[in-house]
Amino acid sequence: MTTSTNTAMAWPRYDQPDDLAAIEAVPLADRGLPATSYELLRRAAEQWPERTALTVLPDAASWRTPKNRTYAELLADVHQTANALHRLGIGRRDTVALLSTSCDELLTALLAAQLAGIVTPVNPTLARDHVAELIRRAGARVVVTASPELDAEAFATSVALAEGGLVDHVLVLRPTAAKSAPLAVVDNATVTYLADAAADHPRDRFLGEPPTAADLASFFHTGGTTGAPKLAAHSHANEIADAWTIAANSLLDEDAVVFAALPLFHVNALVVTLFAPLFRGQRVVWAGPLGYRDIALYGEFWRIVEHYRIATMSAVPTVYAVLATVLVGEADISSMRGAVVGASALPEGVRRSFETATGIGLLEGYGLTEATCASVRSFLDVRRPGSVGQRMPYQHIRIGDGLPPGEVGTIFISGPTVFPGYVEGRDANGYRISGQGKIVDGWLDTGDLGHLDEDSFLYLTGRAKDLIIRGGHNIDPRVIEDTLLSHPAVTGAQAVGQPDQRAGEVPVAYVTVGNDMVSEADLLAWAAEHIGEKAAAPKAVRILEVLPITAVGKPYKLPLRADATRRVLAEALVDLDDVEEIRADADSGTVTVTVILRTRAAEAAEVARRLDDFAVPCRIVTPEGD
Repeated sequence: MTTSTNTAMAWPRYDQPDDLAAIEAVPLADRGLPATSYELLRRAAEQWPERTALTVLPDAASWRTPKNRTYAELLADVHQTANALHRLGIGRRDTVALLSTSCDELLTALLAAQLAGIVTPVNPTLARDHVAELIRRAGARVVVTASPELDAEAFATSVALAEGGLVDHVLVLRPTAAKSAPLAVVDNATVTYLADAAADHPRDRFLGEPPTAADLASFFHTGGTTGAPKLAAHSHANEIADAWTIAANSLLDEDAVVFAALPLFHVNALVVTLFAPLFRGQRVVWAGPLGYRDIALYGEFWRIVEHYRIATMSAVPTVYAVLATVLVGEADISSMRGAVVGASALPEGVRRSFETATGIGLLEGYGLTEATCASVRSFLDVRRPGSVGQRMPYQHIRIGDGLPPGEVGTIFISGPTVFPGYVEGRDANGYRISGQGKIVDGWLDTGDLGHLDEDSFLYLTGRAKDLIIRGGHNIDPRVIEDTLLSHPAVTGAQAVGQPDQRAGEVPVAYVTVGNDMVSEADLLAWAAEHIGEKAAAPKAVRILEVLPITAVGKPYKLPLRADATRRVLAEALVDLDDVEEIRADADSGTVTVTVILRTRAAEAAEVARRLDDFAVPCRIVTPEGD
C-alpha cells in the first residue's frame, strides 16, 4: 500500500484553476500512466489487493446486503472471464457486445472484454433493430446479456439476435447475488451463463495477447434515440488519459467512496465511476439494475450515503432536482465532499435547491463521447455563475477559429482524449473508422456553442443544431430556457423552433412546474417581460408533466419540435372538414408530417397548398393511398 507521502508525490494538487499550469509543466507522457485499462486494474490489485473495490447493491431496498469484491478478487474474475472470451475466439480486433442493465457480473464482463478484445456496451432500451444495427456495425459475434429475471427484454433481444444468425454466443448475467435458472435453447448459437462458461479457466493470468495503449478499447454509441446512433471508437490511451485527469482531483483521496448509478452504456459510468477510482484504489458503491431510474433509491439514498460514507457521486441534473426534495432527516451525510453533475446544463434553480437542502456543493462538468468523457470541470471554491468550468489538463479548447473572450462560436477540443472516429463497419482489413468531418487537424468539432471568458472558463450557450432561426436571425434557445428557469415555479424548460409561414420558425417553450398555481399565460408574460431580445420571446409556453430526455438524462428536443409542428399545422388546417388526423413524427431524426384525409376530396389540393407555406416535410394520405 502506498503511504500518504507517496500519494502526495504521485498526485499533483488540483483543486484550483491556477493548478492547471503546474500540472501541465510535467508532460503527460512523463507521468508513468498505465497503458491500458488492464494494466490499470493490475496495478490496483498489486497495490491494494485486500481493499474493497466494488460494492454492488442487488436493488435499492437491499442496500444493506451487497456483493463485495476486493481488488485482488476483481482482477482474478477478469482474468477468468477474459480467458473464456479468448477461448470463444475473441482477439484484439474482435468485439464483445454488452446488452444488460447493471449487475455485479456486468462490471467484470466489461473489463474482461477490454482485456480480450473490444467492448461495445449497448443501451438495452433501444429499439431491437437499432440494437441489431449497432452490433452488426461493431462486428460482435458474442453478446453478454441480462438473464430473464434481470431484464427480460434484453434477454429476448439477445436470443432474437442469435436466432437471426447475427451472434454466435449469448453469455448470460445473473442478477447480483442471485442463483441461475434454466435458459432458452437456440439451435445455431450457444446460450449459457457467463459464470458457467468461465468456471474452468485460469484466474491468475490472461492467456491471450494483452492490449497496448494504441489498441481500440471500446465502441460507445452516442446516445441517440432516433435512428441507429453513431458508434464512437475509443483507444485505451483515450480512456486512461481522461480517467487520470478525473482521478487527479484533490477533493478525493484513497479513502474516498464513490457512488455509481449511471448505466454502463454511457461513458460517464465507465470513465468517472469505474476507471478513475482504479487509479486511487477507491471503493465504488454501485446501485441496483435500474440505477437512478429506481424510484425506491431516492427514499433510501441518504441512509446509503451515511452507511457507506459516500464521498462523491456522478449524476445528471434531474437526479439532483429529485434529491433536493428528499429530506436528509437524521442521516449523517458529512462524508459527502461534493457531487458531480454533467450530461446537460445545470439549471441554477436546481443547484440552489440541492445545495440549500443538503449543504453539498455541485461540481459541474462538460464533455462528450467523442472526447472520451470529460473535458471541462468546475471548482467548489471558485464559482463562475453560468460557467461549466475550466478545461482539464492536457486538453485544449478554442471557440470557432480562435475567437476572442466573450464571443460565441462553435466549441472545438483537442488533446489525448479526442476519439479516432466513428465505426462505419468492418471488413477483411479491420474496422472502417472515420472522423466524418468532426475532426480537422486534431480539433474535434463538438457541435456545441459557447464562449470563453478572460480566464478561459467555458460558458455553454446551446447546440448549433438547436439554434432557432427566425427570419434569418439566430436565437439561442438557452436565453429563453434560462429566463423561464428563473421563475420560482419552473423546474425545467426547453425551447424549440415552431414552423412559421413568414419567419420560417418562431420560438416556443415547454416547461415543467413545481406547483399548479402558475398558468401558461403567466409564464408567457414572464418570458416577454424578462427576455431582453424581443425576437427571442416565445410565442407560446406549454406546461408538461415531464420533459423528454434520453436514456442518460440529456434533453431530447425532437419530440417537442414534433409537437410544436403538429400544433401549428393543425391550426392552419382547422377549418378543413376532410382532415381526419395530423401526425408529426421524429423517429427518423427530423420532424416529418403526415396529414390523413377522410376521403379523396378536392380538399387535398387545398391541404397541399397550405402546407407549402411551411418548411416541413409533409405527405397527404387518402383512403386510396398517398
